[in-house]
Amino acid sequence: MHLVFLGGVGTVTGSKFLIQTEKAQVLVDCGLFQGYKQLRERNRSAPFFDPQKLDAVFLTHAHLDHSGYLPVLYQMGFRGPVYCHAATAELCMILLPDSGRIQEEDAAFYARHRIGKHEKPLPLYDEATAEASCRLFQPVDFEQSIAVKDIHARLQPAGHILGAGSWCLEAEGKRIAFSGDLGRPEDVLMYPPKPMPELDMLFLESTYGDRLHETADAKMQIKEIVNQTVQSGGSVVIPTFAVGRAQVLQYLLASLMREGQIPRLPMFLDSPMAIDVSALYARHHNLHRLSAADCELISESIQYMRSVEESKSIANVRFPHIILAGSGMATGGRVLHHLKRMLPDHRNTVLFAGFQAGGTRGAHMLAGEKKIKIHGQFVPCEARIAQLESLSGHADRDELTAWLEAAKMKPKTPIYLVHGEAETLDRFRLHLQERTQHPIHVADQNQVLHL
Repeated sequence: MHLVFLGGVGTVTGSKFLIQTEKAQVLVDCGLFQGYKQLRERNRSAPFFDPQKLDAVFLTHAHLDHSGYLPVLYQMGFRGPVYCHAATAELCMILLPDSGRIQEEDAAFYARHRIGKHEKPLPLYDEATAEASCRLFQPVDFEQSIAVKDIHARLQPAGHILGAGSWCLEAEGKRIAFSGDLGRPEDVLMYPPKPMPELDMLFLESTYGDRLHETADAKMQIKEIVNQTVQSGGSVVIPTFAVGRAQVLQYLLASLMREGQIPRLPMFLDSPMAIDVSALYARHHNLHRLSAADCELISESIQYMRSVEESKSIANVRFPHIILAGSGMATGGRVLHHLKRMLPDHRNTVLFAGFQAGGTRGAHMLAGEKKIKIHGQFVPCEARIAQLESLSGHADRDELTAWLEAAKMKPKTPIYLVHGEAETLDRFRLHLQERTQHPIHVADQNQVLHL
């Protein structure tokens, strides 16, 4: 058996690992490269393998950096099964077509305004191709064993988001595992990731391997921010990620209102995708910490705004209210319309609920910039800007280390670090070398590993 690192190496995007045995050839994860242009261009490069000869794909979870390349494989003729948890399949049926639609819209915009070097810019894939690729999903339960020729595979819970798992694969007398993205032991929403069994090799995500998360109580931070804003006569707008973060925020806000810790304000979820994802979380409440009653509380406490007309109607609300709208870094989506209206008023608060990548509007606002460009116009930024830093769905350095220590792996089991930025990977390598007896390696792009 040998393995080729095709993505998620030296970066936190493009997760993709090719495994070949005497009889089978499979991928673990099938992610898009995102972010810097030199990374995005890899999405259009010829793959290292023949997609038509691929026997199967094993997905750890639905985020596009782990699943978003599937429609490209489909375009190239792949028609094999895509194994993942049922909740992951349902999330992908929302996320993948949306990704295709956005790419179509971007390509049309570039063509209309003659941006870029191509006379007729083309999307990496379109919405119809993404929808067609979703027909390949073969849902499995956690701990269910499946076989692809001589490879036997089992998915175990990883926390992080709905349906996320770690894959354990056995073939040719070896057992290896891919952690996928690991959640946190005390996450508001998800259960903790399950520790690994005995292995011959582990491929471990390292997204936050060089840092610790803030320990502040997010619920109490939200309480303080909402009450201060309401006292000044303002409203709160929260740029919101559709998967995971939107559901946590709805629950925390609804709980604060139920407990009388903040006023019962009109609350709007202005994101069709987040609305659909919230319905999935409610349907799969057995997979996370929220009960059916908790999910019912959320739906009773918030107004779902699906149509453009409903979204526009929020501007007519003349008293304090709360808006959750995509996108989470204010890079696009309906939240931009609310920001244009609310940023110039010092009574309002913009509350960011997650990491803001460099160069995004969110990062500019947090840096204190007084004018923010939206839809080609500079908007005065007089509103209060705040951030919650303790709601990450990724395990941090110490939580990853504790997860390793709870595993049944023998002390000398080799570990390859993946899915992290170069500096983070090296710091995490040094940290684990000091605290464990495992040989720790940092994987290289296109490296071939023989077991």
